[in-house]
Amino acid sequence: MITGSMVSFKKQLNKVANTSDDQEKSESKDDPLEDERQGFVREVGNQAVWSLSSCKPGFGVERLRDNIMDTYWQSDGQLPHLVNIQFHRKTSISQIYIYTDYKLDESYTPSRISIRAGSHFNDLQELQIVDLTEPTGWVAIPIKDGSVKSIRTFMLQIAVISNHQNGRDTHMRQIRIHAPVEGRHYPLELFGKFSTVNFQKFATIR
Repeated sequence: MITGSMVSFKKQLNKVANTSDDQEKSESKDDPLEDERQGFVREVGNQAVWSLSSCKPGFGVERLRDNIMDTYWQSDGQLPHLVNIQFHRKTSISQIYIYTDYKLDESYTPSRISIRAGSHFNDLQELQIVDLTEPTGWVAIPIKDGSVKSIRTFMLQIAVISNHQNGRDTHMRQIRIHAPVEGRHYPLELFGKFSTVNFQKFATIR
């Protein structure tokens, strides 16, 4: 026989469990630095010229690339808010990582983002729309062209179409751009360490 107090206790346990699940969903477990350290991708944002549609004084484009999660770009104008990333040469792009923090930024947090690519401002094509629900941490956005898991482009544009709670201006804290590393599908590290002098000569492929 289950008493009323036991039923109430079970409901409280379920509520706590559901709350934990919701927190895990809202907090991103993606880490762009991990893939970079493993050598599967490389960060190519430093090879591009970055510009913004608007910004508050002191909260400009440099905040997106300073590797500090406590700083942020803040827009200052009408939606959509744009981040333009222009490469000097055609570059392969496989993923974009965006760091946001709804817990701190609330109505400044993007809720819908458009990813666009092209050769210049006049021929940008929309690749995908990304909807975000109270994101906290890194958000990974794969960049695909049909079945191909990367694209080659001169320019990327990240457009913030809307914010949470109908906020006008937006906060973004970091952006990283990943390019695939060719020939690293089967890294040598998986086969263990070379133990003899003759084999150690082949530990690095040039």
